[in-house]
Amino acid sequence: MRIPRFYTASELTVGSSCELDDNAAQHVGRVLRMQPGQQLILFNGDGQDYDATIQDSSKKHVQVEIAGATATTTESPLGIVLGQTLSKGDRMDYAVQKAVEMGVSQIVPLTTERCDVKLKGDREDKRLRHWQQVAISAAEQCGRARVPEILPVMNLNQWFEHSQTCDLRLVLHHRTEQSLKSLATPGSVALMIGPEGGLSPEEIAAAEQSGFLPVALGPRVLRTETAPVAAMALCQWLWGDIGT
Repeated sequence: MRIPRFYTASELTVGSSCELDDNAAQHVGRVLRMQPGQQLILFNGDGQDYDATIQDSSKKHVQVEIAGATATTTESPLGIVLGQTLSKGDRMDYAVQKAVEMGVSQIVPLTTERCDVKLKGDREDKRLRHWQQVAISAAEQCGRARVPEILPVMNLNQWFEHSQTCDLRLVLHHRTEQSLKSLATPGSVALMIGPEGGLSPEEIAAAEQSGFLPVALGPRVLRTETAPVAAMALCQWLWGDIGT
């Protein structure tokens, strides 16, 4: 039987006991109704998985003993920073979830000219917390021991500045003949994904002036939530850890 795996913000130390934070405790105690003596795996973003045994469990409080720690091998050698234009409904959730599964290092929500989602103040804070929880859940499911950070929403000028540290910067653009397989192997990649209606010619030109290279993934136009998954899968296959 597969041992349940959970993220917790609690400090985890081998040989010690700790109380799980509220989110993890609710899942263990209220949702799964796990009992003392049962095993689980915990991670807190430090790159390790921790073997733990439940000592005490209720609907709100779960005490565990940490028996051991194992460094995971699920992080890609390729760093990927995703600049994803905001989209409505579940599409942004899907993009975040699948990006985490594909090994993304960091996700930056973007506002662009044709973006039809406006977030400010409390509404933005609420959505960022929601997307961070989506990322946590995806990391739990796919075996990652590090949770990619969801940064605050950026405009394109802020994004261009933020992505300068990446070795290779790419803007997906189906009207170019440049393909990924013709590029040299980078250590890190910034991927810029436009909205459902696409980036404007002015935005693509601004991206190129900031060092972004337009690339096409194929002859078909992909949806805004599909494009990052396809792009990251190809990047990981070419330069990362998919297919190795």
